[in-house]
Amino acid sequence: MPELHRLWPRARVGGCRLELCAETLVTMVRYPFLNSSLTFLYWAPMQFADRLNNVETSAIRELFKLLGKPGIISFAGGFPDSAMFDVAGIKEAVNLALTQEPGAALQYGATEGYNPLREQLSAFMKSKGVDVSPEGLIVTTGSQQALDLLGKTMISPGDKVIVEAPTFLATIQCFRLYGAELISAPIDADGVKTDELEKLIAEHKPKFVYLIPTFGNPSGATLSLERRKKVLELAVKYQTLIVEDDPYGDLYFNKAPPPSILSLSKDVPGSRELIAHCGSLSKVLSPGLRVGWMIAPAELLAKATMCKQFSDAHTSTFAQATAAHYLKAGRMPATLANVRKVYGERAVAMGAALKRELGDAIEFTQPQGGLFFWVRLTGAGGNTKDAGEFAKRAIEKGVAFVPGAPFYAADPDVATFRLSFATADVGKIEEGVGRLGKAI
Repeated sequence: MPELHRLWPRARVGGCRLELCAETLVTMVRYPFLNSSLTFLYWAPMQFADRLNNVETSAIRELFKLLGKPGIISFAGGFPDSAMFDVAGIKEAVNLALTQEPGAALQYGATEGYNPLREQLSAFMKSKGVDVSPEGLIVTTGSQQALDLLGKTMISPGDKVIVEAPTFLATIQCFRLYGAELISAPIDADGVKTDELEKLIAEHKPKFVYLIPTFGNPSGATLSLERRKKVLELAVKYQTLIVEDDPYGDLYFNKAPPPSILSLSKDVPGSRELIAHCGSLSKVLSPGLRVGWMIAPAELLAKATMCKQFSDAHTSTFAQATAAHYLKAGRMPATLANVRKVYGERAVAMGAALKRELGDAIEFTQPQGGLFFWVRLTGAGGNTKDAGEFAKRAIEKGVAFVPGAPFYAADPDVATFRLSFATADVGKIEEGVGRLGKAI
């Protein structure tokens, strides 16, 4: 019988190396009675999991491949400005982690999270009106992992999940990866339309409802106080889990937004056990630390912790120790004040420039926080209403943004697009929007 070997991604035949593509398996069949230099290669396509048929590469990540053009101004990313990072404070926190607790900071840790950080996050949430014990939250590798853990623990193939239209692109991809059927709930400047949401919950009986209620990505919309309370009432009425994703809530410019849905749950009996809240330090401290957290009912946290054990064992203890010392040092309020001031000035500059350069060719609501403008082409004056076409023209003029269609789980509005003002200073914003005016 021949001896079979499966080699990937390269093989050698008679001393010559064959480079094989990543989607090819090679079977080498060796016959002992033949010279060993004779090798037969059988090629077969790699068989991937069926779940990958439901997802595509991120349209935003693909767009980044076009941004190598010299001099291009990008409004495409959803990144914070690296110039806003408190490098001195983070460096101090790193030194404290390595000086005071090097063993703990550099060792394996508990899957639920590094306890000093859980204590600091508990205090951080308390300052925002949420009473949660350190044991009532788990630390995740960014809030993105919290969403993935929700997908793993809650979604079976065919389950229905309600999301906003539009919503965070990575969430659409994540939930579809686990086989969810996504149902779109319409929004306006005040967030999800709760009357429509109730109809969808009653009809589809979803596994959960996913919302970004404060300065949403990509919409920039903020759910009103009245609607937040209505969401909690719907959760109780229909016994439906509400997932509140809140990475931007601290990035307000003037007036603070309404309290989080989780904070308001104390006013609606029976709702607290139907809320999963995802938070992150990525937009306010550093995305490179990859520190997020999830607050949820105990049973859900236990299942999420079990699934996290299978994926990464625990979030970097070094990053957690650094974040814990940073929060303990009390530097976050000053950092947030600086970030709010700078982003607020940029948002005002972008809004003014859009009105000046594009006029009635677009419509938008001025954001009061977060990182994004959500803009819709009106087609006025015979201008284009196709954001994809507009994006191509904009690239030719040296400016980039993200067309809105990928942010819809269904029935995309192709006239919409997203602009981020976070990483460009006022001068670049005015110049970039001027280029958009020439591209329209």
